[in-house]
Amino acid sequence: MTQINLNGIIDLHIHSAPDIRPRSHNDIELAQQAKNVGARAFVIKSHHVPTMDRAWLLSQMFPEVSVFGSLTLNLAVGGINPYAVEAALHHGAKIVWLPTIHSTNHRNKEGKSGGIETVKDKIVIPELKNVLKLIADNKAILGTGHLSPSEIFTVVEEAKKQGVQKIVVTHPEFHIVGMSLQEQKKIVEDYDVYLERTYAQPIGGGKYQLNLNTNLEAVQEIGYQSTIISTDSGQIQNPPWNQALAQYIQYFVDHNVPTEALDVMTKTNAAKLLDL
Repeated sequence: MTQINLNGIIDLHIHSAPDIRPRSHNDIELAQQAKNVGARAFVIKSHHVPTMDRAWLLSQMFPEVSVFGSLTLNLAVGGINPYAVEAALHHGAKIVWLPTIHSTNHRNKEGKSGGIETVKDKIVIPELKNVLKLIADNKAILGTGHLSPSEIFTVVEEAKKQGVQKIVVTHPEFHIVGMSLQEQKKIVEDYDVYLERTYAQPIGGGKYQLNLNTNLEAVQEIGYQSTIISTDSGQIQNPPWNQALAQYIQYFVDHNVPTEALDVMTKTNAAKLLDL
């Protein structure tokens, strides 16, 4: 078995405490793991609060690792709220995620009503247009969150019109998103976006299902050039971040994915998005 080296790795999607739900590590423990393995950078994600201030503090404590914050447009920040986005970007947020657990798609998939709309009558709502302009002006990254495939296509088309250059489709393999391989291939070909592929996904009852085989098949079908490997780590049901990432990469190595391809998926693409 090849010894996996995480030196220089970048992860754009990690959850950590403090958070509303228990996490397997807090911010400091996560940064210590990243330092220990020689990671180059990571981004903290929360479904509920901005994380730029936490990231700034970690960067002072762990100068060996570049730590970045983000904003997710769920209910706690007012949904599609241009004022929250403007403040977050001015404070250094690198990623703005569209609604996740509070999106209409996510709530519908869980049999709930309501939720935050991003698209109405196949048109992006006016507030989201303003958000997209802010993301473009600040050269930030748009993450598509937990929208449906049809919503993602509509939003991505409008994002391109508004000048957004950095777009990442958030874990398209996640059953809540449910983007087919054909749809993934089309959105990459039509709009030159990245596809983020994560370690595992919840399947109910506090259990998680590994995405590794699904992700490998998708990379083999669509190619590695548009792929970003992220863990979406932090759940107490899953291994610690460094172990999950090592297992993820080991799986790809064991299935003969070349080192060059792994470097693009775990380092090059993310570095380009973060302007590193």
